[in-house]
Amino acid sequence: MLPSSACPVPNGPPLRVLPLVLLGLLLLAGLAPAARADKARAPIPAATLALMAARGTNAASPIVLRAYKKESEIELWKRNAAGRYVPIKTYPICRWSGQLGPKTKTGDRQTPEGFYTVAKSQMNPNSRYYLSFDIGYPNTYDRAHGSTGSAVMVHGVCSSMGCFAMTDAVAGELFAIAREAFAGGQGAFQFQSFPFRMTAANLARHRTDPNMPFWRQLKEGSDRFEATGEEPAVSVAGGRYVFAPSADPAKEAAFASLHRDETQRIAALVDEGAAAVRTTYSDGGQHAFWAARIGQGVPVGEISRPEALAYAGQEVVLIPARRKAPPPPPVPEAVWAVWIGTDSPSLAVRTADFVPPYAGAPRMAEPVRRYAQTWPSLVRAAIEGPLPPPDVTGAPAPVERVAQR
Repeated sequence: MLPSSACPVPNGPPLRVLPLVLLGLLLLAGLAPAARADKARAPIPAATLALMAARGTNAASPIVLRAYKKESEIELWKRNAAGRYVPIKTYPICRWSGQLGPKTKTGDRQTPEGFYTVAKSQMNPNSRYYLSFDIGYPNTYDRAHGSTGSAVMVHGVCSSMGCFAMTDAVAGELFAIAREAFAGGQGAFQFQSFPFRMTAANLARHRTDPNMPFWRQLKEGSDRFEATGEEPAVSVAGGRYVFAPSADPAKEAAFASLHRDETQRIAALVDEGAAAVRTTYSDGGQHAFWAARIGQGVPVGEISRPEALAYAGQEVVLIPARRKAPPPPPVPEAVWAVWIGTDSPSLAVRTADFVPPYAGAPRMAEPVRRYAQTWPSLVRAAIEGPLPPPDVTGAPAPVERVAQR
């Protein structure tokens, strides 16, 4: 029977049907936990397993996830049979919020940047946004700088308030991949979050940004991961990220070489006149893949602040690019031969009372007079072919001349 407080449903089914409707709702409510469990146990797609196999790894091997805000992408890396992490797949981010730069306080809508750790306990099969996991913000570095906030997730749908929103299907796949890595014995996986791909070109382009000292720290960790293929061992000292050296001397040398080359490349780009920009956002960004799919009517769930996406990734040029002047062309021989000769017009342009060293030295007069003819000829002979051996007939060897002194 219906409770006495129940109200009739206008134009609805007869009262005798309502108990059946309520029963159905109760059954659905009872099935909800089972439905959540099913999606949390969904298998990794076969196509993704094939990509793993092609790179010499499998579902049970450890993982590292790498996020890039400007490019709106998350990369999946897995450790192969040789013990090296290799890239497997790149996932487009449907929505992230804030600006480039780290998260510093609750409510700033910033998506964090740094090196984070995700343990099994941080996986959330009962997420409001399909499936999710907490990336571990704030970490030791964030706390050392007084940063506040919590519950920064990688989750489904397309709505972000400081999170990485991936849509349900992508969040489900990432959840399954992490679940299998934990089942394979990985205690926790590293989540690396960067403002952009840490290339020399990007660092040079954003060199005037106030976050650059922090980004240089992230660059070191990124270079270390890519050079060694090992998950960086990260700690914090003096308010800075510190990375332990590799136990393998060859890998440590590979990192040192890569990081040195990248540092030199950044300096060279600046010296060559690369532009300096500031990339600004109204409120975060979105991968072009999802922008196109949404435009085609593909459902992605709730989209946070869609109007802000029209102003995502605007570049403000702070230092215009300049073209470095090319080196001057070589001076023709006929010209520089005149320049260095005794009749050169430049000889008249001198400080008053200047006396050249060879003036008044008769033995220098003849070599100087002939310099404009002899030197170019010797240079031409050296360029066009080997010079003939010197004529030393009858001349005593240098050692003999010294001995006779």
